[in-house]
Amino acid sequence: MTTINRGRIFSASCVALVVTAMTLGVRAGIMTELAMKFDLTDVQLGWIAGMAFLGFPVATMVGGLIYNFIGPKKLMYIAFAGHLLGLILTITASGFWTLIISTFCIGFANGSVEAACNPLIADIYHKNKTTMLNRFHVWFPGGIVIGALMSAGLSQLGMGWEIKIAIMLLPTIVYGYMIFGQTFPEMENTEVDTAINLRALFTPLYIFMLICMTLTATTELGTQQWIERILGNSGAHPMLILAMVTGLMAVGRYFAGPIIHAFNPAGVLLFSAIMAFLGIYLMSIASGPLVYAAAIIFALGVTYFWPTMIGFIGENCPKTGALGMSLIGGVGMFSVSMWSPVIGGWLESARADALANGLVGEAAELAAGQSTLANISLFPIVLIVLFTGLLIYKRKFASK
Repeated sequence: MTTINRGRIFSASCVALVVTAMTLGVRAGIMTELAMKFDLTDVQLGWIAGMAFLGFPVATMVGGLIYNFIGPKKLMYIAFAGHLLGLILTITASGFWTLIISTFCIGFANGSVEAACNPLIADIYHKNKTTMLNRFHVWFPGGIVIGALMSAGLSQLGMGWEIKIAIMLLPTIVYGYMIFGQTFPEMENTEVDTAINLRALFTPLYIFMLICMTLTATTELGTQQWIERILGNSGAHPMLILAMVTGLMAVGRYFAGPIIHAFNPAGVLLFSAIMAFLGIYLMSIASGPLVYAAAIIFALGVTYFWPTMIGFIGENCPKTGALGMSLIGGVGMFSVSMWSPVIGGWLESARADALANGLVGEAAELAAGQSTLANISLFPIVLIVLFTGLLIYKRKFASK
């Protein structure tokens, strides 16, 4: 009888998520280098960054649909191949279109990791889904911390962006080694009838959560992906801000269990939206050391967004199965892919306004970044309204 090493599978999933996160953290730290190397505009940078967020939902939608037929192991193989291909193509890129293609490959690999691992972990730990999904998603901010600090450190050593990308091949090889030859468990606690999964997607609660996911994902990742360009002239080091924010997120997610049980997922989501708005708003008016304080508040806001949204679906929309958890993550990333060039456009427009008003150099860049953050703060404002309604609904539902 074949032994299933659940601990090794969970650890491999975490390393794969580290790679996923590092691709975001490192790319956030090389945006200016790419712009200079290939003479790219902010809108073009937005399209390149957006490809990672577009490839992700394509993978999660496809992966969610075929999960019941091929299982998580083969999806992890697809992720491994996609990461290898995407990273190598990025290193050898020659311009805008090759960066578009390579970044899409990386995004597809990232989505395959989520499509495989979220339902797998929810099934293995079916009695404690939201807590363990938060524990798994520790390694998303954790990976961004690693990527951001690595990017900043290599920049101090004078290393180019190609080296920063190449280093990510190491953890990719590690998780590939950890999954090859392993036996994965059967899905025993998840609805595996695809027809039932598809019908369950069209319930009002699930559709409502899809809408919310577009806003939570953009609030978190839209801000983080543009952190260097937005806060590069704020008087605070943007990569240190990113590392600090994601480090706090990692700690918060690791100890998520008591918070989830005390306030329930809907209450946690409402608290998160309030704190995210305060953090982004304060970053939009702060400069110098105060930016770090505002970033801490932002971190407290976005810490529980992603894993709690997926855990909420696993607990409250169980008939959607693996497809439901994959699709909501895919919709979140797709929304970021659509908003990323818009954010780039906001930044360019705000810069033009600042220059027209007589600001120059770093002052113009600071004004442009703060204006862009003010626009992004509209997303959590809408979420506060939506999650208030969700909390009221859940309390009324629980009382019946």
